[in-house]
Parts: sequence; structure tokens; C-alpha cells
Amino acid sequence: MKNPNLIGLKVEDCENIAKKLNVLLANYSIFYQNTRGAHWNIKGDLFFILHPKFEELYNNLILKIDEIAERILTLGAQPEHNYSFYIKNATIQESKEVSDAHKCVKNILNSFKTIIGLQRELLNITADAGDEGTNSLMSDYISEQEKDIWMYNSFLGQ
Repeated sequence: MKNPNLIGLKVEDCENIAKKLNVLLANYSIFYQNTRGAHWNIKGDLFFILHPKFEELYNNLILKIDEIAERILTLGAQPEHNYSFYIKNATIQESKEVSDAHKCVKNILNSFKTIIGLQRELLNITADAGDEGTNSLMSDYISEQEKDIWMYNSFLGQ
């Protein structure tokens, strides 16, 4: 870990937070690729509704992936970039269901559930460490994603 004290946090806290952020990064990366797969392969009468919605979602996910990687660097650690790490460390699994509209949306909702759970864990860790930068990022993500969950749930009629 390089120069973690530049932002005034304890080295041990930086290492712990960066490790959790790399797990979050792994989950976001699998979520992103699953969403790209759904965007590319969606079929049926909901194509014109979901195709652009999935593109909007994966564009949002890639921005978050970049922000998380940059936060890991800010903490003095290195972001993981290999899919072998992602597959090994992510809770979200690669999706094989990328053509059925309802299955894709359910997969997105399950992915959000996983992501939000990890982000809430990070809120606790970062609050204890005094890491307002990571804490604020996670809080902003959760607020946005709770609304996304509501919208995707409404799509399913739930």
C-alpha cells in the first residue's frame, strides 16, 4: 500500500476498506457484463422498452466501476482488474438468462440486492474508520439504486 496517510486514514483501515471495495468492484463488474449481455440478447415484445433501459443501466454501472477503482487507488491500494478475480470473489454469478425479459429484470434486481448489501457493509466500516470519501460514495449509490429497485419491481408488477 502506497502513501495511505496522504488522506489521513490509518493504514490498516485503508487496507480493510480497499479489500472490501475490490469485492464490490468484482460484483459490479459481473453485474455490468450480465447487463451488457441482456442488452445485446433481449428478445420479444419488450425489446424496445428494455434494450435502451439496459444500456442506460450498464453505462451507469461502468461509471461506478471506474469510481470504485479510483477510490481504491486513493486509499493507496490497487484495484483488481482480472475476471478470474471477479469470478472467484463476486457473489453475483454470470448470467446465462439474457433473452427473457422477466428473467433479466429479476437478475438485475438480485444483483442490486447484492450490491446494496455490500455497500451497506462498507458504510459501517467506513464510518468507523472516518472515511467520509468512501462513505459518501456508498451512500449516494444506495440512494440511487433504491429508486432503481422500485422501478424494476414496478416493471414486474410487484
